Amino acid sequence: MQSVYIAATGMTAQELNVEVIANNIANLQTTGFKRSRAEFQDLLYQTIARVGTETTTQGNMLPVGIEIGAGVKIAGTPRIMTQGALLPTGNELDLAIRGDGFFRILLPDGRTAYTRDGSFQTDGQGRLVTVNGFIVQPPITFPQNSHNITINAQGQVSVIVGTDTTPTLLGQLDLANFINPPGLAAIGDNLFIETVASGTPQVGFPADNNGLGSLQQGDLEQSNVNPVQQIADLIAAQRAYEMNSKVIVTADTMYQTVANLVR
Repeated sequence: MQSVYIAATGMTAQELNVEVIANNIANLQTTGFKRSRAEFQDLLYQTIARVGTETTTQGNMLPVGIEIGAGVKIAGTPRIMTQGALLPTGNELDLAIRGDGFFRILLPDGRTAYTRDGSFQTDGQGRLVTVNGFIVQPPITFPQNSHNITINAQGQVSVIVGTDTTPTLLGQLDLANFINPPGLAAIGDNLFIETVASGTPQVGFPADNNGLGSLQQGDLEQSNVNPVQQIADLIAAQRAYEMNSKVIVTADTMYQTVANLVR
C-alpha cells in the first residue's frame, strides 16, 4: 500500500503551508510587507488501466482509467502584491505609495534593490536613506538648516533653507515597476531584487499617467496581511495535517490486520 507515503507528502506539504502562514502572521506589522500563499500540485500518477484502452476486438474502450496518485507537493509560494492600508505617521520623511511601483534603493555592493517601505531618514551627509542607511535613488541631499520638507504626489522634494521665504526644489523621486512583480526575489530588510521572472524594471515618475502610483507624504503602507483570513487558513492547514496523519494510522492498522492473518 502506498497510502502511507501519499499521506506523508500531504503532511509535508501542510507543514510548509503552515510555515508560509506563520511568516505572514509574523510580518503583520511589517511596513510594506506582501503576504504569500502556498500553491499545491498533485504528483505523478501510477496508471493501472489507461483510459481509452481497447477492451474487446470490436473496438470497445475503457471510458475511464485507473490511476493512483502519488500525493501532493508545494508548487510555489507567490506573493500577493495588493495594496496595504496607509497609516498616517506625521513624519515628513515617511512616504507611502498609493498604487503600483517600488522605491529604488542602492545597495552597498552596487546593486539596485526595490521596496514598498518608505520609512526614510537622513544620514550624516543629509542624504535620504533607508533605516539601514542604504541610499534612496535618485539621490536626494538635504542642505544644512533646511526645514519644512515637502514631497508631493509626483515625488518632487522641496525644502525651505535657512531664512528663505520660497522653497527650493532638491530633486524628484521616481518609482520602478515590473511586468511580474511576484517574480521579484526577497532578500530581507523589506527589499527585493529583480530576477529573470520579474522582468526588467520600468522606471518613471509617480502619478505621471504611466501606470505608476502616487506618493503620499507622512504615511506608511501597512502589510496586506488579513489576520482573520490567516487564522482561518491556519486552522484549515492544521485539520488537513491531522487528516493525513489519520490516514497513516489507518494504513498501519490495516498492515497489522494483514500481518495477523498471515500468522
